[in-house]
Amino acid sequence: MKVIVKADKIPDKSIISNGFGKTDYCDSYRIVKQTNETVDGITTQIFRMPGWVIGLMKIRNGIVEIFGLRSGENVKEAAYYPVGSKAGYFTVTERNANEIIMGEDDRHLYFRTSVLIDREQSFIYLTTIVRFHNLWGRIYFLPVKPLHRLIVKSLLKRQIQ
Repeated sequence: MKVIVKADKIPDKSIISNGFGKTDYCDSYRIVKQTNETVDGITTQIFRMPGWVIGLMKIRNGIVEIFGLRSGENVKEAAYYPVGSKAGYFTVTERNANEIIMGEDDRHLYFRTSVLIDREQSFIYLTTIVRFHNLWGRIYFLPVKPLHRLIVKSLLKRQIQ
């Protein structure tokens, strides 16, 4: 049995695409994990980045700052992430009791990532959607896409060990 499963679509219970509009890229991965933890606690655990990811983010930030794009810093962990606060590297844009949506809007693309707990099926999902604004968004995402997939799987794998 696979430990991390790539879902074939955004989970039905997810609110990640509310008001997002056209989606140019989407992926969703899930693990099986029974938990009584809050979605905030699970989000904190998932976005506790390993050193190699922090190193990649520093390289990414150094490169994108040259082009005037936003660079992110990992912020302090919290027991609760209200809309507008930072969870990990990203701004919380929407939330409910079982899901936290985070993302950023920049000149080249918009993206959202979601941590969703489906307690009925004992799944935890990590979903990402992206909308490109221009050719630069597509070019930026070419090297990011395989790294993104690797990082997402790594973050989820740490939740089941």
